[in-house]
Amino acid sequence: MSQLESHLWEAANILRGSVDAADFKTYVFPLLFFKRISDVHDEEYQSALTESGGDEEYARFPQNYRFQIPADCHWDDVRAVASNVGQALQRAMRGIEKANPETLYGIFGDASWTNKDRLPDSLLPRRDRHRPRRHPGRNRHQRP
Repeated sequence: MSQLESHLWEAANILRGSVDAADFKTYVFPLLFFKRISDVHDEEYQSALTESGGDEEYARFPQNYRFQIPADCHWDDVRAVASNVGQALQRAMRGIEKANPETLYGIFGDASWTNKDRLPDSLLPRRDRHRPRRHPGRNRHQRP
């Protein structure tokens, strides 16, 4: 647990310099939730794949997921973006909210992800260097 705490503290410190203390939670909490919902989606995919004996078509059925993540709206999709990262974050978060209107609408708040003065592209990908490595058995699946 102390390793996770240390990791989260270091990742938060990266943002701290460019974001006012009063706005800090406006950025950190949505990022943490976005990462978590993407990880849960991956776990649910792996579970459905195992349950179906490897049937990828079955594993992609929306009924296998608590929340829907549209194409190009996963954490890994945003991580792959090299420029306009804030815009990619905002598009992904809004896409998830729209795909889950009864449960997640507005959940990511109204942070100014596209403000490059506050969150330049060079800052946003830097955060990724401080994320824990994935477990070797967890591979990203391709979404339809």
